[in-house]
Amino acid sequence: MTELSFTGTRGTITTRVWPHERPRCLVVLVHGYGEHIGRYEHVADVLVRHGAAVYGPDHLGHGRSDGERVLIEDFEDVVTDVRTVEEHARAEHPGVPVVVIGHSMGGLIATRHAQRHGSGLAALVLSGPVIGEWEVIPALLALEEIPDIPIDPATLSRDPSVGAAYAEDPLVWHGPFKRPTLEAFSRALETIAKGGDLGRLPTLWIHGADDQLVPLSASRTGIEMIRGENLTEVIYHGARHEVFNETNRDEVLGEVTAFIDRVLG
Repeated sequence: MTELSFTGTRGTITTRVWPHERPRCLVVLVHGYGEHIGRYEHVADVLVRHGAAVYGPDHLGHGRSDGERVLIEDFEDVVTDVRTVEEHARAEHPGVPVVVIGHSMGGLIATRHAQRHGSGLAALVLSGPVIGEWEVIPALLALEEIPDIPIDPATLSRDPSVGAAYAEDPLVWHGPFKRPTLEAFSRALETIAKGGDLGRLPTLWIHGADDQLVPLSASRTGIEMIRGENLTEVIYHGARHEVFNETNRDEVLGEVTAFIDRVLG
């Protein structure tokens, strides 16, 4: 694994690269709110062993990238940063198909990326995506002061070691939401709802049935808004929010690599 730095829309974006000498595809990994791409080391490892070169940026205000922590004023800027990473990957491996994988907030970013740049993608994978109707956003925005209630690590996975590592990770944000970020979420959800469907882009939607952070029913509303002609849906009974970190993570990652196999033919 190596690290690269790109000039993003609002500062330097640090990106991890898990290389492959002769990749059959390029994967752009898009992480979620308050976390960082280092939490996806095991996901990248599976993908590299399956023939992919993997690129994963830390978003603005996250991980090792520039910006005030967890402050995102416009998700269109973050999508543009992801596009910069994609273009770098393409320059390193001309003609190799690109798959974008986004989790949670990263699913929102990946969905919008696909609306803007999907004609050049081979496939899209959405894991517990924040799309549709996420009720916590208007509820928090209605408050005079955003409460300092961090994400409960127990909601991430049935594997207690996942929550423990999350709680101890210094690169994870453990404070409250920031109002401008919530406002940006609200605008982005509306933009995606109006942004059109994904056409013929092969799309895999995976979600934990017991996801309390991004409820299945809320995301389903968003999926119905953007679903195109080639959607595969897999719901994991009992799984919580981070399906890539769940007790059945091998099954989940196997579903992703099998989907990529089908797309690449």
